Amino acid sequence: MVTAFVMIKTDTNRIPEIAQELADKDGITQVYSVTGAWDLIAMVGVREFEDLEDVISDRLSKITGIQATETHLAFRAYSRNDLEEGFALGFE
Repeated sequence: MVTAFVMIKTDTNRIPEIAQELADKDGITQVYSVTGAWDLIAMVGVREFEDLEDVISDRLSKITGIQATETHLAFRAYSRNDLEEGFALGFE
């Protein structure tokens, strides 16, 4: 599984509509409205690296109101649950 985080600048008058349109696209697993330099962050999950082009270039970038994007690829995921389970191996 390939995970990417796409930082998105949008037309600020359409943030909720753009977020919902993004969330409805295949390959986009979650969309967050955020503070700071970006308006939205979309989490993309695809099976193959090559599939990112379909989601980001073909689906995401064609949504009216998206002004700029910056994509970050994830190398590894860490979560509290994963760490706790790892430390608990071999203990009952």
